[in-house]
Amino acid sequence: MTQTSNKATPVGSLRKSIFAGVALLALIAFGNNTALAAGTLRIGMTASDIPLTTGQADQGGEGQRFMGYTIYDSLIEWDLSSADKPSVLTPGLATSWEIDASDKLKWVFKLRDGVKFHDGSAFTADSVVWNLDKLLKTDAPQFDPRQSAQGKSRIPAVASYKVLDPLTLEITTKTPDATLPYQLSWITLSSPANWEAQGKSWDAVAQKPSGTGPWKMENGFTPRERAELTPNKEYWDKARVPKLDKLVLIPLPEPNTRVAALRSGEVDWIEAPPPDSVASLKDADFQLVTNAYPHNWTWHFSRVEGSPWNDVRVRKAANLAVDREGLKELLGGLMIPAEGYLPPGHQWFGNPTFKLTYDVEAAKKLMEEAGYGPDKPIKTKVIISSSGSGQMLPLQMNEYIQQTLAEIGILVEYEVADWNTVINIWRAGAKDASSKGATAVNYSYFIQDPFTALIRQSQCNLVPPAGTNWGFYCDPEMDKLFDQVRNSFVQADQDKVLQKIHEKYVDEALFLMVTHDVNPRAMSKKVKGFVQAQNWFQDFSPVSIEE
Repeated sequence: MTQTSNKATPVGSLRKSIFAGVALLALIAFGNNTALAAGTLRIGMTASDIPLTTGQADQGGEGQRFMGYTIYDSLIEWDLSSADKPSVLTPGLATSWEIDASDKLKWVFKLRDGVKFHDGSAFTADSVVWNLDKLLKTDAPQFDPRQSAQGKSRIPAVASYKVLDPLTLEITTKTPDATLPYQLSWITLSSPANWEAQGKSWDAVAQKPSGTGPWKMENGFTPRERAELTPNKEYWDKARVPKLDKLVLIPLPEPNTRVAALRSGEVDWIEAPPPDSVASLKDADFQLVTNAYPHNWTWHFSRVEGSPWNDVRVRKAANLAVDREGLKELLGGLMIPAEGYLPPGHQWFGNPTFKLTYDVEAAKKLMEEAGYGPDKPIKTKVIISSSGSGQMLPLQMNEYIQQTLAEIGILVEYEVADWNTVINIWRAGAKDASSKGATAVNYSYFIQDPFTALIRQSQCNLVPPAGTNWGFYCDPEMDKLFDQVRNSFVQADQDKVLQKIHEKYVDEALFLMVTHDVNPRAMSKKVKGFVQAQNWFQDFSPVSIEE
C-alpha cells in the first residue's frame, strides 16, 4: 500500500499515531482499577470512544449494540436468544402492531403497560411522541441535532404520529410502507422526565441517562476510556434481568492492543480479534466465538458527475479484480467471500448473471473497453476507516484491495478517518465537501431488513440530507421495485421482489462487493452463558463470570 489520505501517510504509521495514545490511556486507566466486582465483565470495543449515551447511539451498529439496546428499548426489537437461526422482529415496548385495514398509511401500536424508566417515571404513548419529536421536529424544545443525525434517516417512512390513549400510538406513513416495523427497531426511547430533571440539557443527560432497558449507567462515563453499566433489577422482562454485577465498556480501536488487553487480563472479552492472533489465543485457552450474521463489507460507489464508477464496465472490472479467496487467507478464514451484495444462500439472493469470480484478464478487457488500463490508469480517492463496527480490519483489507486494483489500472489513494467521522461523511453524501472528492466510501452494511439492506442507500429521494444514499445513485426502475416492496405486506410476495432487486444490484455491480464477516469475538474461559445471535446486536443479560 503506497499511501493514505491526502498526505500519503503510511498505514502502519497512521495506525500508531491515531490509536497508540488512546489505547495506552485506556489500559492505564484499567490497570489502576483493581477493585472489580465478582460479576464484572470488561469488554474491549473496536470503537475509539464511548458511543453517544443519550438515547440514539452513534458509532454505528457497535454503538447500538453497547449503548442502545443496553440502556434503552425500542418499540420493536430483535429476538437475540438463538445462535442457530436468523433473528426476527419481536415485541419490545410495543406488545403488538398492525396496519389499518382500510388505510395502509396508518399503523396502530399497543404499548406495554407498567414499564418504568430508570428514573421511575412511567413509559406511555406520550413518551414515544416526545422521543420522535426530539429526532424529527427541529422546533421541539427537546430536539437534539446529535441524536437526530443518528435516528432521523432510520425512519424516513414516518409522516406523523399521535397518542390515541396512554397505551396506544398511531403512526402515519408518507406512503404505504411494509418496512416500518424494521425502521422503528432502530429508535431507542429515553425518558422525558429525566431530560426535565437534568435541566433540559442533553449534555447533562449524557452523564445520567435514563431508558427502560435492562442496564443502567449510574456513574457517568469517561470519554475514550470507559463506561460502566449496572443491572436494572426492575426490568419489565424478568427473563432478561442481567446476571452480571457490572458491564464495563472500554474503547480499544487498535486490534493488537485489544489482544494485549485480553492476554494481560485487563479485559475479559474483545470484539474483532485480528486473524493472526486467533491460533495463539486458542492455544492460550481463550474462547473464540463466531457466527454468520447479516453483514457485508463493500465500497459504496459515487455516481455523481465525473465519477469513474458511472461506467458499469469499470464497476464490473473492479469486482473481478478482487481476489476474495486470497483475502480470506489474509483474514485467517474469518470471512465469507462475497458472491453478491447479500450472502450466498440468502432468501433474497435470486439468480444474478454476473459472477464475482477472480478474473484479472476479464477485468483488464473491461477496463480496455472503457478506455483505461495499466498504461492509462484511473486515479481516484476512497474514504476508509481506521477501525469500527463491522469494518473488520479495514486498513489491512484495503491495502490488499489497493494492490489488486492497481493490476488492472485503478490507482487508489485512501482518505483515512476514524469510524464515527466516516459515518458522518457517509451521511453527508458524496457531493459534500467532507468527502474531499472521493468517489467511494468503504462501508459495512447491516443487511437484515429490506429497508436497511437495500432501500436506504439506493432510492432516488433518499440522497442526503433526506437519507443515506451517499453516492447519489438514481434509477427509476429500481425505485419501482422499492415501491413494490413497500406495498407487499405478504412476506412471500415481498421476497420475490427483493430477489429482483438483488439481481439488479449484482448484475449492474452497484457496489464493490468484497466479503461477509463472521463476527469473531475472543473471550476468557470465565465468560459463561453468551449466545452469539445471528445479528449485529447481542443480548448481554444471560452472561455471567465464573470466578
